[in-house]
Amino acid sequence: MNLLPDYSAANWMLLAIAGFCIGMSKAGLKGADMLNITIMAIVLGSKTSTGVVLPLLCVADIFAVLYYHRHANWSHFWKLAPWIMAGVLTGVLIGKNMDEYYFKKLMAIIIVIAVFIMIFLEVRKSMVLPSNKLFGSSLGLITGITTMLGNLGGSFANIYFLAMRFPKKDFIGTAAWLFLCINFFKLPFQFFFWDNINASTLSTDLVLIPALGLGFWTGIKIVSLIQENSYRKFVIAMTLIGAIFIFLR
Repeated sequence: MNLLPDYSAANWMLLAIAGFCIGMSKAGLKGADMLNITIMAIVLGSKTSTGVVLPLLCVADIFAVLYYHRHANWSHFWKLAPWIMAGVLTGVLIGKNMDEYYFKKLMAIIIVIAVFIMIFLEVRKSMVLPSNKLFGSSLGLITGITTMLGNLGGSFANIYFLAMRFPKKDFIGTAAWLFLCINFFKLPFQFFFWDNINASTLSTDLVLIPALGLGFWTGIKIVSLIQENSYRKFVIAMTLIGAIFIFLR
């Protein structure tokens, strides 16, 4: 029995590009994951695509942790992780029977909100860094909900790390460890509650892993060329481009 879906050559090409974007994002080119989400949603549908994307994210998270494991800020990891997990559980209940039309609209709105918040934080560089527990817990909860609904949690995690003025490698390393744990935490819910992961989606993932690996390698090379003071602007610009793609699709 052939478990591989019968996609057209054009769709396979789009899926490979999406896998490439996942690799680049996990290598540190934050915002590239928006392009992946857009492409996957075009080819597979917004909600269905999450079952294909999640195992790929888990593989890319392993790559990222192996490469950036020494750069994690563990105090911020523990501030966010419990709240993100609570958000994931909330997202499981919200998204199980959500209508596809509203699911897509919600994804677009979430991205646009994230972009505007990040731009606001960047413009107001003199703003005092948020240190209260409400800031971290709120963003953690929203990150968990959005990462479960559409693998969009990276946008809100980026807001937190940008607000904390993380150096480039600490930004990437902390995010790598955080989403390695969160994405593996999400797997059983996608598999058992949403029925989004099956033999067909996993066979698709196997085909896309080489593109993901190439994207990760390319991302590492590009990140090494980006100056520390330019990295924040790069993250915001990439996220904005992704938001435009989501909104216009």
